[in-house]
Amino acid sequence: MAQSDLQRRIDAVWREESPKVVAALMRMVRDLDLAEELAQDALVTALERWPDAGLPDNPGAWLMATAKHRAIDHLRRHQLRLRKHAQIAQELDGLHDELHAAREESLDDDIGDDLLRLIFVACHPILSVEARTALTLRLLCGLTTDEIARAFLVPEATVAQRIVRAKRTLGEADVPFEVPRRDELPERLSAVLGVVYLVFNEGYAATAGDDWMRPALCAEALRLGRLLVGLAPGEPETFGLLALMELQASRAAARTGPDGEPVLLQDQDRSRWDHEAIERGLRALAQAERAAGGPGPYTLQAAIAACHARAASVDTTDWARIVALYDALAELAPTPVVALNRAVAVSMHTGPADGLALVDALVDAPALRSYHLLPAVRGDLLHKLGRGEEARAEFLRAAEMTRNARERGLLLARADAALA
Repeated sequence: MAQSDLQRRIDAVWREESPKVVAALMRMVRDLDLAEELAQDALVTALERWPDAGLPDNPGAWLMATAKHRAIDHLRRHQLRLRKHAQIAQELDGLHDELHAAREESLDDDIGDDLLRLIFVACHPILSVEARTALTLRLLCGLTTDEIARAFLVPEATVAQRIVRAKRTLGEADVPFEVPRRDELPERLSAVLGVVYLVFNEGYAATAGDDWMRPALCAEALRLGRLLVGLAPGEPETFGLLALMELQASRAAARTGPDGEPVLLQDQDRSRWDHEAIERGLRALAQAERAAGGPGPYTLQAAIAACHARAASVDTTDWARIVALYDALAELAPTPVVALNRAVAVSMHTGPADGLALVDALVDAPALRSYHLLPAVRGDLLHKLGRGEEARAEFLRAAEMTRNARERGLLLARADAALA
């Protein structure tokens, strides 16, 4: 195998396996920094040995066994706590068998629980949303500090500080490495799902920069979503979020043109939509909708996305159902952004004048003052009503507000077209 191919394979293995390794080490050493350090030690050993010996049959199990061996050595050498002695003895007794069982997929029967614990630690509400996002991308998506910085267009030092402070905050608060109690689960799971969807959205419609989409972030969020479904199958909103992301991601290939320019929903070639992703999304949605107690916000948004996925065109979309779903969503999440999206659906169902009246009622909402999609939507509705000059002004205002170069180009083009 060529050196470059081997390096790509190792990178892929590390990104896939590092969350499991860190999670297992965290259970052993109860220290996030130390768990990461020991996992990195295992990676360094792999980088030293695999180029000559070749990749093992099960590289993930090899990394796990090597990392746990390092953790056991560390615990024994430093004798961190007296109560660790019994655990060390048990781990040492089982180490020989573990190393010989490295080809077995079930090396660690607790791996699912460990990963779930790590997700809840990384998304603990004691941390800011920015810190949760950075820590999630680092620990659970395997992204480097540099990759996270480039994804969100912030200095690498800023991301590094967020991660360091997040770990310090978790340590000082002595946050337990455990799944929350049943009464805490809804609040904590909501934070986890929120961070995963934030990562997905940043990939689906980048806040800033030269690219309209960042597919790698979408892929990582989808991977986390699938992981959560497997680890928390009793929580319907995990299925709702996965359905939403699958259905939205199904449009990815049609959302950009040959030169990377954005293509709006009404202009997309639906034959380019990923129908396998749509089927996955619809199955996950059906699973979420079977739950008792009514659909949650992610399930409702997924149901809206399903209306688009099932329609052959914009004109044949069931806009009445979409409006009804937005009505239900507004009951659960009465935010100005939901109200703005509902206004768009109303405009498609009963006409642009009705939609514009709803949008105008949102103009003074504080949460939307810097939200570029408000003037963008208003410009679109004014254009449909034949009010070209006003539409152009709104598109220009939206272009000034966005930080994404591709989106700015689209809005400027729409401003020019408004007078045509």
